[in-house]
Amino acid sequence: MENLKLFNDTLAQKAEQLGQLPEEWLQEIYHQKWFKLFVPQEFGGLEASFPEALLVEEKLASLDGSLGWTVTLCSGAGWFVGFMEESLRNEVFPHDTLCLAGSGFVGGRANRVGDRYVISGSWTYASGALHATHFTANCEILEGGKPVLDAAGNPIIKAFILDEKDVEILDGWNYMGMVATGSHAFRTQNLSVNSNRCFEVKPDQTQLENPVYKIPFLQFAEATLAVNILGISAHMTDLIEKSFWKRHEYRKYDEVHLQYFKKLHQEKREKLEKLRTKFYSTIEVAWKELVENGQISPKSLRKISKISRKLTQKCREINGLLYPFAGLEAAKTHTELNRVWRDFNTVSQHALLIFPF
Repeated sequence: MENLKLFNDTLAQKAEQLGQLPEEWLQEIYHQKWFKLFVPQEFGGLEASFPEALLVEEKLASLDGSLGWTVTLCSGAGWFVGFMEESLRNEVFPHDTLCLAGSGFVGGRANRVGDRYVISGSWTYASGALHATHFTANCEILEGGKPVLDAAGNPIIKAFILDEKDVEILDGWNYMGMVATGSHAFRTQNLSVNSNRCFEVKPDQTQLENPVYKIPFLQFAEATLAVNILGISAHMTDLIEKSFWKRHEYRKYDEVHLQYFKKLHQEKREKLEKLRTKFYSTIEVAWKELVENGQISPKSLRKISKISRKLTQKCREINGLLYPFAGLEAAKTHTELNRVWRDFNTVSQHALLIFPF
């Protein structure tokens, strides 16, 4: 990675004030092609392997939570390139400033009319919405205004890619942390789109050969979210340690208390690093299976889910134990530590990784 000094606290404060990533960061992201982590090289993407992409996402999250999360979610939406028709890939993905935002929420309805769909709906939590060039939106499929059902009688859900100019962004991100992700809602009304704008995320029906598109979406999401939580936690524990020693300069803790903190801090960092190593080992094994066999075994998929949740739970535990040692600096608004604490306690609320199993 180049020019990491650009991702400093000064610009992080600016990002939070703006409610989105600042232009300085966006230009570097475009230059590094981080929004195109999973996009084929023929479209100017990095075409990274899954382990490589996770390391990038973790590192960026350790620099700033909103930075890591926005790159992760937008590059994750770019991963959908593997499931789109060739005509749509050629239309959307070559652009240097490509950025896809989206929502997993089924917030719309798409009525089939001839070879087009008419879409209406609203969707929440589209990270990167304020600088996105395109949006992905899940819709219930209709024909003649009536729901289309699958063989089991359930509504058929498909995703669509919409141009930025065709959606209205709604100011819907009013949370204490991850402020610079700009994770706003968006909506559209009676928008007519070509049928090639529709796609389904099914690993057995990928349109491209790269094995990264054959990872089941659940494990793809679990792992990418977990490394963001891990990166933010690493940032937070570093800042807590600095705050503790700064307090010691004027409080003059006795040797017993100093040794207690040193032991606790070291012990928790070592446990987290051990779990981090196990996480990446699990990912590497699964990736090797995918490359060699064309699929990840059910056993390895379960391991990815389990280690992603365990890693998240350990981060919550460690941050909770170490937080008091930062003193009031952690509760003081507009400090780096307070921002990182707010980011962690916002992103760790993601529904996908709440339960430890």
